Amino acid sequence: MPYERLTAYEGQTVSLARAGKDPVNEPMIRHWCEAMGDTHPAYRGPDAVAPPTMLQAWTMGGLSGYPDQSGAYEELSALLDTAGYTSIVATDCEQEYLRPLRPGDTVTCDSVIESVSPRKTTKLGTGHFITTRMDVHAGGVLAGTHRFRVLKYAPAPRPAPRTEPRLAPSEEKQRPRRPRPVVNRDNAGFWDGVAGHRLLIQRCTTCATLRFPWLPGCNGCGSRGWDTVEASGEGTVYSYVVMHHPPFPAFDPPYAVVLVELAEGVRVISNIVGVPYDKVRIGMPVRLEFQRVDEDLELPLFRALVAGESGGADGGQG
Repeated sequence: MPYERLTAYEGQTVSLARAGKDPVNEPMIRHWCEAMGDTHPAYRGPDAVAPPTMLQAWTMGGLSGYPDQSGAYEELSALLDTAGYTSIVATDCEQEYLRPLRPGDTVTCDSVIESVSPRKTTKLGTGHFITTRMDVHAGGVLAGTHRFRVLKYAPAPRPAPRTEPRLAPSEEKQRPRRPRPVVNRDNAGFWDGVAGHRLLIQRCTTCATLRFPWLPGCNGCGSRGWDTVEASGEGTVYSYVVMHHPPFPAFDPPYAVVLVELAEGVRVISNIVGVPYDKVRIGMPVRLEFQRVDEDLELPLFRALVAGESGGADGGQG
């Protein structure tokens, strides 16, 4: 397909002066802060502002969408579909904040197809990056800009399953080692707990707020006093990513990296074992276990409590 057919869409309007479905409001701000664990006082009280990172939230169309879009984006997407670029993945977004939004502000936005990249080859496959830019206004004043980028691509052929035999114990010792954790005075207690097969969570001795990862002060009240509570080890997968690239000698991609929400309410990043990487799901129950990954490093990992179709084969990086 001639690249010029794609660049003809650059600058085309997706929507113009589209009004957000809801004004900036305190309930949405509260729900956002609770979900993100953000307790900053600027987001509460009579002079509250909305968290800047909520910029896109005020423009989203929900399940019903917006019927007044121009159709330019859909035309571009269909054109790429016909050329074989039938898969899509979001890659990144950029936001610029120019003025704070406050409860009661009515938001409007203008959206445009900003750019279509030349053909690129990625680990996922070959395709084109499409960037849209949304200018968000409140009271006629530009409040921020949101750029969202996706890759429309033709999936690369999946590699054949690896058939190499497992390494003998003597050969395993030659495997590259995992990166060493940085242990300092602020987190040494955590690693002491790991050595004793205990997952310790910091607790503020002033306001009792639990925090993880370990920090020198409370992110709720600022107190420097703390003690610890031991996690029960029960949790669920709150979010996850599957790592394909870049490769690292001590790991064998693809593998899943999970954000686990512990029963105590804090969240921990780790690997998951007991389930193939492509069977990990949000909400999946997991249980803490400790696994030695080389001769002098033991790590807290999480074992899925729901077996995958492969009969619970180890899909982690233990």
